[in-house]
Amino acid sequence: MKILPAIASLTLVCAAQAAEPVSLPVAPPEVGASVLRVLGGLVFVLALFLGGVWAVRNWQRVAVQRGQAPKLNVLEVKSLGQRNALYVVGYEQQRLLLASSATGVTLLSHLPNADAGEITGATTPSFAEALQQVLTRKP
Repeated sequence: MKILPAIASLTLVCAAQAAEPVSLPVAPPEVGASVLRVLGGLVFVLALFLGGVWAVRNWQRVAVQRGQAPKLNVLEVKSLGQRNALYVVGYEQQRLLLASSATGVTLLSHLPNADAGEITGATTPSFAEALQQVLTRKP
């Protein structure tokens, strides 16, 4: 039975020692380094977000450049009102005139076949061709 008073006195001694505050030399954190770390993390997260947005918006353009040229192209659009429009659509060598309305899309007519340059959307000349045209006009 002498063990219980010894354990009780040992517990009181340990509790008294634990109650004393221990003072360790602690330097306050540097504010400048913390601010730079937070700003660096913010810049990283924003760059990651904007890169993801760019990738989602330009995914088709990037995928088309790696693969073959698309066969289906909208060559021209003419708006006829809020929800009505006419489309000239090219697929390979075929051209179609389509009407779009609130009720759906309707095929109006098959247009004459076009050459390959018109279907791929190369209706505007390249910079070199445009420059050559301008230079040949001047005497």
